[in-house]
Amino acid sequence: MLNRVWFFFFLISFIFIGYQALSGRADVLNLAVDGVFKSAKTSAEIAVGLIGVMTLWMGLMRLGEKAGLIAYLSKISQPLLSKLMPEVPKNHPAFGSVTVALTANMLSLYNASTPMGIKAMQDLQSLNSNKEVASNAQIVFLALKCSSLSIVPVNVFLLRAQFGAEAPADIFIPILLASFCSTIVALFCVAVAQKLSIVNGVMLIYIGTLLTVFLGVIVYLLTLSAHQLGTFSGMAGNGALLLLIFSFVLIAGFKKVSVYDEFVEGAKEGFHQSIKLIPYLVAMLMAIGLLRSSGVLEYFISIIADLASFFTSDLRFIDALPTAMMKFFSGSGAKALMIESMQHYGVDSFSGRLAAIFNECTETTFYILAVYLGAVGIKEGRHVLACSLIGNVAGIIAAIFVCYWFYGTVLEKNGFY
Repeated sequence: MLNRVWFFFFLISFIFIGYQALSGRADVLNLAVDGVFKSAKTSAEIAVGLIGVMTLWMGLMRLGEKAGLIAYLSKISQPLLSKLMPEVPKNHPAFGSVTVALTANMLSLYNASTPMGIKAMQDLQSLNSNKEVASNAQIVFLALKCSSLSIVPVNVFLLRAQFGAEAPADIFIPILLASFCSTIVALFCVAVAQKLSIVNGVMLIYIGTLLTVFLGVIVYLLTLSAHQLGTFSGMAGNGALLLLIFSFVLIAGFKKVSVYDEFVEGAKEGFHQSIKLIPYLVAMLMAIGLLRSSGVLEYFISIIADLASFFTSDLRFIDALPTAMMKFFSGSGAKALMIESMQHYGVDSFSGRLAAIFNECTETTFYILAVYLGAVGIKEGRHVLACSLIGNVAGIIAAIFVCYWFYGTVLEKNGFY
């Protein structure tokens, strides 16, 4: 899978760069070369940054296992996950690590999300009979990971508050609807490919519980001022991380676990794992760097604009579309484009709001798959890329419709474009 994707990125980049160079745009060659070397540098910087984070969280995850917390989380999530991952044995630690990884993702705990996700992939890999081909359970996990379901996207709320949004959290429901659509579509695609039954009482109970939590959070956030939202953002994120850290260490200590020795053993694994990721990061980011500098994304967006013009004259969504396209490849690049949209069009404009929604309802799919599959040595991802991308596209389409539904007419009447 990644072999074909990687080759396609190079082929399409070569065609676009060659065409522009022959058309007299000599600067595209400089941009392409800069893109290659910058991507190599970025890969090393990401890997070095991951060393500390991976070492920390792999050590803590080992303490969580020894303390029995991972097993406890397994019991909570097992009724749902066992329906999605029927080949995972009852009470297997993979249920717990998958739960922790997905929870970190939904709570936007970015520092913890990657190492926890890799730990989940490792636990699922221990059950994989063919170590070079992704198992059904791993595909389900990655599809959910790439669908970007977000419960409390406080980071984007805080950013909107900093840019002077009147109600920074008022995009919560659109984000929830768009990301929920992305998750459901990705899960449906996996279910079709793997012949899973996802319409059952257990699934409805879990979805109902999540929606209740979502609504409770949004009701509270809508009562906060911009300053209070910033305070809540810091307290919620930092508080969740500290609670997790203290819980793992203290409970393990009370259970007579050799906390220091066990942490070090887990941390060693995290260190070696982060080093192993460098070749995969360099390979994928180099291809992405060429794709960005070749102008492929801009050309693709122009095609979408031309097609959309046949159906509507309101093309405001095109202004925010670069954020959605970039998010497939780069989180930092998408964030920069989102900020640019907020600055250029206004944080409360249609385009500014939609860019923020795009940033939260899509995920860095190619980066995630390269890192997670590479971390456990998987070479063939089967249908995981197709299911993940279909889910992301569904999230983008849903975000556009929801944004027009919530803000299109109101903002148009008030002169916000």
